[in-house]
Amino acid sequence: MTFDVAADAYDRFMGRYSTLLAPQLADLAGVEAGQRVLDVGCGPGALTSVLVERVGASRVSAVDPSEQFVAAARERHPGVDVHRANAEELPFADSRFDSALAQLVVHFMTDPVRGLAEMARVTRRGGVVAASVWDNAGEQTPLAPFWRTVREFHPTAADESDRAGGREGHLAELFAEAGLRDVEDTALPLQVEHAGFDEWWAPFTLGVGPAGSYLAALDPAQQVELRERCRQQVDRTPFTFATRAWAARGVV
Repeated sequence: MTFDVAADAYDRFMGRYSTLLAPQLADLAGVEAGQRVLDVGCGPGALTSVLVERVGASRVSAVDPSEQFVAAARERHPGVDVHRANAEELPFADSRFDSALAQLVVHFMTDPVRGLAEMARVTRRGGVVAASVWDNAGEQTPLAPFWRTVREFHPTAADESDRAGGREGHLAELFAEAGLRDVEDTALPLQVEHAGFDEWWAPFTLGVGPAGSYLAALDPAQQVELRERCRQQVDRTPFTFATRAWAARGVV
């Protein structure tokens, strides 16, 4: 899935979460100075920033299918080798990297097994592939109140609960199918405080991802009704989401 939105819209929608999640994924992958690393589905560059801090810009490459995100990642991270590309067709030679990482991306890949296999292809023998995906099936995500309300509002609507990797153990299964060895999976907990409902709700109006697209497709009256139903769930000031991402690492 391509996110055809401005980088700052994505920052407001998911950036506050992905920025905090990124160091945990880099830790899981064992990213350290001297390595050459790849950020797959980099978006505007939340994980890219962490990788640059750890290994230096000249040793980081990144890809994303969104032209706007690629432009933003290049502007924000001078010296990083950023390409517009899909995970399923990475524009790199075999065994180029020490590790390849994908944060909150596998569930948007057209073919997750192929995407992970491509990450393994461009990683050296003995190197690490690591990825994280929100616990969509367990509703441990910052979007959970939105999708719970949608199901009450529109029971047949397609939410994100069945996307690849979003249930416990599934990400590890995908890693194994992609040919990775010594696969380990874990949970990455994250807590984010919001000042109030309006701060949480406003980014949904920017058209980002499946949630933003769903909201944008409603007529104005339906949008107001959905907003007010969501308000009943999270109308506290402030409030904190205890969220969780499933993560996996495997050896090439």
